[in-house]
Formats: sequence, C-alpha cells, structure tokens
Amino acid sequence: MVIRGLLFDKDGTLFDFQASWSAWAGGLITRLAGPEPSRQGHLAATLGYDLAARRFRPESRVIAGSVETVLGLIRQALPDVPQEIILNELLEGTADVPQAPAADLVPLLLSLRAQGLALGVATNDAEAPAREHLRDAGIHDLFDFIAGYDSGFGAKPAPGMPEAFAAATSLPPHQIAMIGDSTHDLHAGFAAGMARVAVLTGVAGRDDLAPHADVVLDSIADLPDWLASLKPTSEMSQTAMP
Repeated sequence: MVIRGLLFDKDGTLFDFQASWSAWAGGLITRLAGPEPSRQGHLAATLGYDLAARRFRPESRVIAGSVETVLGLIRQALPDVPQEIILNELLEGTADVPQAPAADLVPLLLSLRAQGLALGVATNDAEAPAREHLRDAGIHDLFDFIAGYDSGFGAKPAPGMPEAFAAATSLPPHQIAMIGDSTHDLHAGFAAGMARVAVLTGVAGRDDLAPHADVVLDSIADLPDWLASLKPTSEMSQTAMP
C-alpha cells in the first residue's frame, strides 16, 4: 500500500473530543434549557450527554453529526427555543471553544508534509469555525484542503468531501488514507475507495471501529510508525543509510 495523502477528521481526531467539547456541551444545555432540571435532563438525553459525568455517551449522535444534525436534535427536545438562538450557539458560539490537541500537532504535521504527503481536513463541523480551530492551533496553513459539511460536498458518511480532497490533490483515492474517530469517517473513506485509519481519541472504542478500519491507532501520533510499516523493507533500509 502506497499512501501519498492523509485526510483528517477534526473533532476526535486532530483534537480530543471529550476534552474539547464536553464542558461546552454542559454549558450549552444550561443556556438553552434554562434552570429547570427536567428540561435540562430531556435535552441532555436527546443529545446523548451524561449530565452527571459531564461527558458524551458513546451512542450520542452529536459526535459525528453535522451542525444540522445537532440543530435538529435540539429543536426536537426544545421546540419552543427559536432556531436562530440555537444556530448562534452552534456556529458563532463554537468558534471560540478551546480545542485540546490529540497530539503535538505542529511538529507531527510538519513531519508528514516533509515526507511529501498531501494533508486535508474533512469535518462535519461548519467550515468557518473549523478554520478558526485550526488557526488557533497554529496548523491551518499546513493543510492543502479544508472542508466542512457546508462547503458544498455534503456531510460524512457520504463520500463527497473525501472525493473532493482527491480531486484537489490529483491523487487516486487508493493512495489516500481517511483518518477518523467515528464510523461516519470510516464509511466515507470506504465509499471513496480510500484506506481507513481509526483513532481512539474520540468516544468510540476499538471494538466499535475495528470492523470498519484497516488499522486502529491510539492517536494520530502513531501515524508515522504506521506509515513506516507500509514501506518495503528495501526502501526502509535505503532511507536509513547515511
């Protein structure tokens, strides 16, 4: 297998999902539902969020969902809250949420680029806040392609974003790895004809992801070792020679 491009999911892949979003979600529930415990509990249950533990449950549809998915869930739980208030929370309110890197991102991405790899981001977040998160982490300009669910290619698990990355980089899909923490990411990669790399920095566990992935890594920090394992022994020997 020859890999020349890496397409990353954002939340749960570049950034640790629970560390980045759990506290924000608790605040969102309080702001939208108000002080009534029953309303908070109903919204939390609809979002798949454990109020006591202040963490998302593995089955939460928020984890891999687009902004439209989350909007629909909130409106289902709180039909009396105006849509524009919810959208403001989900779009403008998320751009400033501090993101917890899942690895030492700048040196990792620089090393991957130094190997000649094309890099991209395909997220079910909206493109604008996604770009803000990447800028805040100092990695925005290290990517050749950045797309959100609203960039015109559709949302995962549909293959539109992976296919757009392949087109933008002029790479055949079989030379690209889709990297993500959810089955949505892996299904999108499969549908586009790409290799699939699962990481465990989201909410899903190894047993959930392994049936859908070519390999499961603890985090994207393990990507260099995985890529090295794909090289023929002779190539690795030549690379190691002085």
